[in-house]
Amino acid sequence: MKAVVGAGVVVLGVGAAMAVTNPGETAYQEYAGDRLSTYLKEEACSQAGPLQNTCESVVESSQPELQRLVANNTNRQNFVLFSLYHTEFSVPIPGVPAVEAHTLGGFRQFHIYELKTEKQ
Repeated sequence: MKAVVGAGVVVLGVGAAMAVTNPGETAYQEYAGDRLSTYLKEEACSQAGPLQNTCESVVESSQPELQRLVANNTNRQNFVLFSLYHTEFSVPIPGVPAVEAHTLGGFRQFHIYELKTEKQ
């Protein structure tokens, strides 16, 4: 009987920890904006030739806009213990693919478990 009670306390403790550390929408927007910024600098800007540094500067200064793009194109399902995020967007900029991402948020971290990109 003590083992069952002990296991129940552990399960409740883990559940409470998960609920407290379930990251919110703002944290996801920052995370996804950073990932998008990194992708753009590594992929799109690397193809800009002599304008690569300018491209990277523009991407860096556009971080708030990238976060808004993510915020406006993301659907969050909050399950208290964790959250699922579905982000889908496309922008009419050469070299920037259409993106569809499925992300799991929990324990103050994010894990992209499905990512589809399509060059335009």
